[in-house]
Amino acid sequence: MNTSDRPPLASGAVERDAETRMSEEALAAAWREPGARILTVRGQDVPIVEDDRGPRLALDATSGEYALEGPPDSDGRPGPLQHLFLGRVAGDPMFATAAAEGAESGSDGESDVAWVHPFEVGGSLSDAERELIAIASALIRWHEAAGFSPRDGGPTRPVQGGWARLDERGGELFPRTDPAVIVLIEHEDRVLLGSNALWQPDRFSLLAGFVEAGESLEEAVRREVFEESGVRLGEVEYVTSQPWPFPRSLMLGFRARLAEGVDPGHLVPAPDEISELRWFTRDELREPRAPLTLPRSLSIAGWMLAKWLKEDLAGDARG
Repeated sequence: MNTSDRPPLASGAVERDAETRMSEEALAAAWREPGARILTVRGQDVPIVEDDRGPRLALDATSGEYALEGPPDSDGRPGPLQHLFLGRVAGDPMFATAAAEGAESGSDGESDVAWVHPFEVGGSLSDAERELIAIASALIRWHEAAGFSPRDGGPTRPVQGGWARLDERGGELFPRTDPAVIVLIEHEDRVLLGSNALWQPDRFSLLAGFVEAGESLEEAVRREVFEESGVRLGEVEYVTSQPWPFPRSLMLGFRARLAEGVDPGHLVPAPDEISELRWFTRDELREPRAPLTLPRSLSIAGWMLAKWLKEDLAGDARG
């Protein structure tokens, strides 16, 4: 499990370079730089190659002319997305493109490319590679859903290197991010985990849910926990955040304790959402006696649990 100071996808390894995205000339110049690379995303999968150092992204050198979108179709509707500008890694420009099923990558001579879902390999990639996947996934999924204006239903077109769209009246649309809270609930050196009703029975994670309209983050934490478990929370403390662009969430991590006088044994799982709730000690998570599937290392849930497990080894558990 990842125990660095920041959760995966949140290290800041990709420089956003907003100045370049605002100029067509700057984008074209970045496309021609010797170190410019492009990531092809096929559905949700990304191209991976293996070498002596382990898995890595198969990034292609840019070629031809830069174009954010293809030519319009016969009815005048905007053409398909071509080259989204992601930012820079170690000074080199990074782009992305969405490909149809059957598309190939590794045109730079890498023949052993495998198309893999990010969840399967993300924990083994570098911070920069993971963040390139996150940015590309977020932008591509948004563009897929933003082809028409919510104001008047007219077509929109991409601008700013793919970081915005314009409607026919010049109105700007920007990528949407849905805030969601996720909380590590502690009581007497135990953590409360739940199994979603759609998961296999041995899979558990932290409780989480989306923030509702007009709701603060702390209110969302307390409401979601009560709705999913039937328990009231006392102290609620913000920890960190993580983009989760599958398709467009921003996870906001919290730690919390039960309110005074709450019975930790009185758990009421939300019948439509949670199949089981259970308190776990650190030893039960480190060496489970029965099959137990915990959150992937790429997720903020996995990162928060890993930090919690590490605390008592460092002698600084909150108790």
